Amino acid sequence: MARHAEKSMVEGSILPLLLNFSLPLLAGNLFQQLYNVVDASIVGKTLGSSALAAVGVSSSVQFMVLGFCIGVAIGFGIPVATQFGAGHEHLMRQYVYIGAILTGIIAVVITVLTSVFCGGILTLLRTPEEIRQDAWEYLFTIFLGLPCTLAYNYLSGVLRSIGNSRTPFLFLAFSSVLNIFLDLFCILVLHWGCFGAAFATVVSQGVSAVLCWMVIRKHFAILHLRPEDKVWDRTMALRDLNMGVPMGLQYSITAIGTMVMQTCNNTLGTLYVSAYAAGLKIKQFALSPFDAFATAASTFCAQNYGAGHRERLKKGVLTGLAIELCYSVAAALVLVFFGRTLSLLFLDASETAVLDASAKYLRYIGLFYPMLGTLVLVRQVVQGLGWSQRAMLGGVIEMFARIAVCLIFTPAWGYTAICCADQAAWTTAVVYLVPVLLIRLKKIEREQLQ
Repeated sequence: MARHAEKSMVEGSILPLLLNFSLPLLAGNLFQQLYNVVDASIVGKTLGSSALAAVGVSSSVQFMVLGFCIGVAIGFGIPVATQFGAGHEHLMRQYVYIGAILTGIIAVVITVLTSVFCGGILTLLRTPEEIRQDAWEYLFTIFLGLPCTLAYNYLSGVLRSIGNSRTPFLFLAFSSVLNIFLDLFCILVLHWGCFGAAFATVVSQGVSAVLCWMVIRKHFAILHLRPEDKVWDRTMALRDLNMGVPMGLQYSITAIGTMVMQTCNNTLGTLYVSAYAAGLKIKQFALSPFDAFATAASTFCAQNYGAGHRERLKKGVLTGLAIELCYSVAAALVLVFFGRTLSLLFLDASETAVLDASAKYLRYIGLFYPMLGTLVLVRQVVQGLGWSQRAMLGGVIEMFARIAVCLIFTPAWGYTAICCADQAAWTTAVVYLVPVLLIRLKKIEREQLQ
C-alpha cells in the first residue's frame, strides 16, 4: 500500500472518479450485508423460522440505533472532506481529533442506554412470548458491541473523506469472512443459538476497527496527529455535532417509522414476522449499491464545495443520479421476478406460506426502487453540502408517511399495508428533498460568485 493513498476528487473525469471510489465501497457494503445475510441464513436454516423471527423482530430498532451511529460517523467525516478538498491539512487533522473524542463519548452513552432498556424495547415492539428470550439475547449482545460499530464507521469514514475507499473495503471483507466462520462455530459447534450469531457480528466489527486504526498509523501520514492538532475547539466541535447528530437522527427518525411498521407486522403473527425478516435482509442487501454510489457523490460534492468548484459539483450530482437510476432499474427487476427464489436463502422450501409473503413484500418494494435510488443520492448530497438538518427533516417526513400507512391501513389490509408503507415514505421524502438540493446548489453558486 502506498504511503499516501489519499485521493483528491477536485480534478479529473467525474464518472471514473465516482465509479473508482464507489466500487470498493460497494464491495464493502455487500460484504457487510453478506455477514448479515449469513447470520440470518444460518439461524433460519439450522435453528428454524422461529429463531429467524427472534433475530428479525428487533431489526427496526437495530436499524435505528446502528443507523444513528453510522450517521454520526459519516457526519463527522464531512468537515474532514471539506478541509481536505480545500488543502487545509492542519484543520483537517484537528477535525479528525475532535471527531474521535466525540465518537468515544457517544459510544459510551448509547451503549449504556440501549443495554439498560433492551427488555423494555422488546416489550414496546410487542415481541411474541415464544421468541422473546432469543430476541433479548441477540439484541443485548448487539447493543454491547456498539463501540465496535462506531469505531469502525468513524475510522473508515475518515479514510473515505480523503478519497480512500479501498482500505475500509479490504478490512470489511476480511471481517466478513471471519464472521462467517464465527457464525458456523458459535451456532453449530458451541450451540450458542441466537446469541452466537450476534457475538460473531460484534467480534467481526471489532476486528475491522482495530485493523483500520493500525493501517492508518502505518500508512496514512496525512492523518497522523501532531501536538498542534490535538487542540479542543468548541466551535469546531459544535460544527461536527451540527453535521453528525442530525445525520444520525435522520437515520433514527426514519427507523422510528420502520419500528412502528414492524410493531404492526408483529401483531399479524410469527408467519409474517419471519417473512418480513427474510424480505428485509434481501432489501438491505439490494440497498448496498445505493449507499455506495450516494456516498461517492456526497464525498465528491463535499471536496469540490471546499475547493470552490461549483460547476463541477453540479455535474457530479447529475452523474451520481444517473448511476443510481441505472442500478435501481436492474435491482427492481430482480426483486420483482426473483424475490421468492432469493427468500430460499433464509427459509426452507416447505414453508410455502412464509415464502409467498416474503416474495410479496419484495415485489411491492421493487417497483419503487428508482424512487428509492433518487432519495438516497439526493439526501446524502444535501448532507455532504452542509445541510444536515434539512436532510433530517426528510427523515421526519419519511417517518410520518410510513407510520400513517401502517396505523391507518393495517387493520383493514393486514400484511398488504406493510408491503406498501415504504413506497409512501420514499415518495414523500423525494418530493421534499429534490427542491432542497436545488435551493442549496443555487445558494452555493451565489456564495462563490460574491
